[in-house]
Amino acid sequence: MTRDPAGPTAADYLDGAREMAAADRPFLAHLLAEEAAQRTTDPATAAGIRASFPDPTTTRTEID
Repeated sequence: MTRDPAGPTAADYLDGAREMAAADRPFLAHLLAEEAAQRTTDPATAAGIRASFPDPTTTRTEID
């Protein structure tokens, strides 16, 4: 897949992730953050983004 250089940037995806987290949409926030991390060239920054928006399907706890 090729990316449009004029398309959304990592910052755009990260802003979207923050908006989805604020709207209590953790899975969408995670997906947008993952895309932001993939578009980031610095591995440490990408790891920080991923840590800030963990996959909610692996962190979810069941309540009986």
